[in-house]
Amino acid sequence: MSRKILERFTIILALLLFAGVTHAKHIIGGVITYDCLGNGRYEFTLKVYRDCNCTECANFDEVAYIAVYNCSGSGCNGQTQNTPFLRINAQLLSVSPVEAPDYPCLIPPDVCVQEGVYRFEATLPPSSLSYHISYQRCCRNVTISNIFAPEDTGATYSIEITPRAQQLCNDSPVFDDFPPTVICAGSPLEFDHSATDPDGDQLVYSFCSPLQGGGPITNDAAIYNSCIGAQPIPACPPPYPPVAFRVPAYTATAPMGGDPVIDIDPNTGMITGTPTALGQFVVGVCVEEYRDGELLSRVFRDFQFNVARCDPTVVAQIASDEVINNKEYVVVSCGENTVSFRNESFQRNNIDVWNWAFDIEGQMQSFNDWSPSITFPDTGTYFGQLILNPNTTCGDTAAIRVEIYPEIRAGFSFEYDTCLAGPTAFTDASFSGSGQLTDWSWAFGDGQGSNQQHPVHTFREPGNFPVTLEVTDINGCKDALTLPLPYYPIPELIVIAPSTFTGCVPASIFFDNLSVPINEEYDILWEFGDGGTATTVSPTYLYEQAGTYTVSIDIVSPLGCQTDTTFTNLITVLPSPVAGFSFSPEQPSNIEPTVNFFDESINAIRWLYDFGTGQSSSLPNPAYTFPDTGLFEVMQVVTHPSGCTDTLLKTIDIRPEVRYFLPNAFTPNNDGTNDEYLGAGVMEGATGFSLTIWNRWGELVFQTSDPFEGWNGRKHNTGNEVPAGVYMVLVTFNGPRGEPFELQGVATVVR
Repeated sequence: MSRKILERFTIILALLLFAGVTHAKHIIGGVITYDCLGNGRYEFTLKVYRDCNCTECANFDEVAYIAVYNCSGSGCNGQTQNTPFLRINAQLLSVSPVEAPDYPCLIPPDVCVQEGVYRFEATLPPSSLSYHISYQRCCRNVTISNIFAPEDTGATYSIEITPRAQQLCNDSPVFDDFPPTVICAGSPLEFDHSATDPDGDQLVYSFCSPLQGGGPITNDAAIYNSCIGAQPIPACPPPYPPVAFRVPAYTATAPMGGDPVIDIDPNTGMITGTPTALGQFVVGVCVEEYRDGELLSRVFRDFQFNVARCDPTVVAQIASDEVINNKEYVVVSCGENTVSFRNESFQRNNIDVWNWAFDIEGQMQSFNDWSPSITFPDTGTYFGQLILNPNTTCGDTAAIRVEIYPEIRAGFSFEYDTCLAGPTAFTDASFSGSGQLTDWSWAFGDGQGSNQQHPVHTFREPGNFPVTLEVTDINGCKDALTLPLPYYPIPELIVIAPSTFTGCVPASIFFDNLSVPINEEYDILWEFGDGGTATTVSPTYLYEQAGTYTVSIDIVSPLGCQTDTTFTNLITVLPSPVAGFSFSPEQPSNIEPTVNFFDESINAIRWLYDFGTGQSSSLPNPAYTFPDTGLFEVMQVVTHPSGCTDTLLKTIDIRPEVRYFLPNAFTPNNDGTNDEYLGAGVMEGATGFSLTIWNRWGELVFQTSDPFEGWNGRKHNTGNEVPAGVYMVLVTFNGPRGEPFELQGVATVVR
């Protein structure tokens, strides 16, 4: 197990290494490919890769500044940055994560890589010279291991369209997959770096040198966008210098070392080998495209391999009694020479081979069951191993120590009086083949315990208690035994509450059985003196008749022990009155608020009425005028000659009432008598009032929302006088509790 911990520490260090990139030094690869669309038109795809674990690094440029140069060989040297054939500003189309590799038995550290895609078109007329399409950007990760000054070394991603490729309207090959973002040190690498060519041309693969482009980062704006700056705008002309490898350890054709050395198959593009050095390595892969033996194009990919320690997911582990120093599993067997091992190794689906090996009497013996049962010849200590997938990166080994000791058996007995409550004496009868017991641990089943060899314990409550004794011998062997102890003595004295009771009918009494020990497992019979009985420990009983009652209780324990007690004249129940009253009127209101109360109680000698307003009366038949409308809870309390009382509550609703009356005629002649048509009544609390008056032709001649506004015989009280005659009247309103009212009548105008 200690090997796993060391590997995990190594992974953490590797993560810190990869997370240490700062100051925008984050570019880890790129490639340009093209499709010929015909008539000199081409579509180009630029893919750039960045380390996204760097929190302080710049993101992808929103615009990639592309330069197209028309030159060949030494003629390209005459170009200047200011005279490219074309300048193209390519917009960033998408950013997506590069999927992390999935190793069957290893967990690599979290290395985050993003792919930024730029796509652009250009029209390139046929030429006897090559076209070079280039993009340059600084800088690479500062932690790169195989080149000098990586933090000041930029990258050039470029592709050449040869005159022959122009004539054939050739499409460039496209790499199928991006290399794994992290590879595991010491684990064989097999990555298919092949490309697909839409024209079916012959492809040849090789390692080649990544190209420099763009100088170190500077705050001088004039330099920043020049050929020696971090972001040339646009890219400078070819030829482009290669990066400076740390020779002789690393070269363009052997960029990573390894054992065997990391290499690429020229025909298939398969990269193989086993990396041994931790770190980050810049690698260039070129694919050359031939047709009829003639070179048409050369696609170059620049990328970064991250080599790290990977945490193995296959872990050898077994169920054990102890683990020493996180590497040795100790299995202890006491009194049994056959040991059943339980294999708890991780990643069972990646474990192809397993073997248990033990040194038994000087001979190594092997066992191939997943979880074997092995019989050892005698007591003693035996050493062995569980080996998984030997000689592979998916392997692991667990050291095992088996300790077989003589038998140990727990045993005990107990003694107590089954009927009378008292202490229980326990006697240890345990055995150990080692000849010496060292510890006794008792659990009495009631939450109490002891570490004495022969304890005495008093149970406070009855019950069937599971008593457990665990013993330990000089070898650390343990055994435990659990026996049931039925403890059900009867109480020495029956005690109940109340010890005496005087109350009124109906009397509901809780009889609290305070006797100990006792619980629901006992057979209990209560007799309450009026023919009623109960069988619970502490019952509640209702006496419905006045009288004096003797109570008795009989208790039988689950073991058959019995006791009983009689409590003579324990309960006295006094007679009670019966409250009752009625009232009139049955529907009182604010117009009729005085209520007369009539006593209907039985066997009462005193009365008390509480009217719910803070006022009361001691008369048997009082009258009371309520001060307001609403609901009032009236309480009557009556008293019996015995002093017992009874209470009755009734709710009385004092309704808010409205009354409105209409006259049938008026004389609007300004003589001071009956000059207005005006209703009368009690309208307190009314809402939504409306009075309308109509002539015989259905014309509205007056309306008001004020119940106390009258009609003066003129149209709308301001116009011409209406002729004498009969007019229709309609009144609507809502009462205080929202109830609707409607009145119809006539208004006779007499002139």
